[in-house]
Amino acid sequence: MRSRLVSLKFKIRLVHQLSTFHFKAAMAYYRSRAWRRHILPVFMALFCLLQNTVDVQARPANMSSLKDKKNPNSKEDNEILPPEHLNGVKLELDGNINKDFHQEVFLGKEMEEFEEDSEPRRNRMKLIDIFSKVDHNKDKSVSAKEMQKWIMEKTKEHFQEAVIENNKSFQAVDPDKDGYVTWDEYRVKFLASKGFNEKEIAEKIKHNEELKVDGETQEVLESLKDRWFQADNPPADQLLNVDEFLAFLHPEHSRGMLKYMVKEIFRDLDQDGDKKLTLSEFISLPMGTVENQQAQDIDDDWVRERKKEFEEVIDADHDGIVTMEELEEYMDPMNEYNALNEAKQMIAVADENQNHNLELEEILKYSEYFTGSKLMDYARNVHEEF
Repeated sequence: MRSRLVSLKFKIRLVHQLSTFHFKAAMAYYRSRAWRRHILPVFMALFCLLQNTVDVQARPANMSSLKDKKNPNSKEDNEILPPEHLNGVKLELDGNINKDFHQEVFLGKEMEEFEEDSEPRRNRMKLIDIFSKVDHNKDKSVSAKEMQKWIMEKTKEHFQEAVIENNKSFQAVDPDKDGYVTWDEYRVKFLASKGFNEKEIAEKIKHNEELKVDGETQEVLESLKDRWFQADNPPADQLLNVDEFLAFLHPEHSRGMLKYMVKEIFRDLDQDGDKKLTLSEFISLPMGTVENQQAQDIDDDWVRERKKEFEEVIDADHDGIVTMEELEEYMDPMNEYNALNEAKQMIAVADENQNHNLELEEILKYSEYFTGSKLMDYARNVHEEF
């Protein structure tokens, strides 16, 4: 069962990587008129095709007679399923590196405002405003300590957003409004969000009748049930209140659930089961899964990125081995020591004058790293507006 889950995860990740490769290649040509006139329609068609491929890979093979015509990708589905991506956390739940981490901890809830197609001058003004806020002592230079403080503030913003979203989700799965959710109540809502008939499912669960669901859906349910009981704080009553439900959806909010998340990542990556991760285990890929050069280039980049993160950041004592404790500290978004290290790394990326601080010109020049938006053409006029 575990191998099938890992296999499915890798198939979905590979399709995502391929779509990302085509996306990056297209964006290099994005600003030309030919892109808008000729390439854009072709690219959008390819992108939709790739998205459909992901849906096919993830869709259960056997559809039960209990299925409705309800759209399985509805908003309710997103509300009650634990998100695969956690804002401000360095690793995804499947152990992949969070590509947007730097932008998430620099922009916080303002991240969505820096869109690729936004007007560059407007984005530049937003970035100037952010710089003035990070520069706490107003000396027109950002130190590692100032960046650390800012990172912690933005991480807290993500936490606050998660709490707000959790409260809404909790109301959606607490039908009797008693302030608690049972596993059966959640299971009914989860299967309903996947297109099953909610009333029929509820009746079958009430009378302990067998649920005819496909194998993949059953595997997901078993994984969620394990996570559900991990979030149930002592005394274990199999009921989740709103705070425990938050830990279920967002394990970064709970030290106990953070440990569970690390344990799950180890289960995927720790090939010899010694509860330690070597570099080779952390960067390894399933054999024989790619054959063309484009896919190989993607995997080569993926390996280089993971190798650098393992050696320079995760392996805190640089002994070539990552323990569960090291990975837990690395993934803890509220770890102030990690925030300071992250601040130093972010400064090093753009610190052209090597003074270990960041000036506004440097942040504007390397804006894509901090915000995802290129503003280089506008950096030379910075003194006129700041």
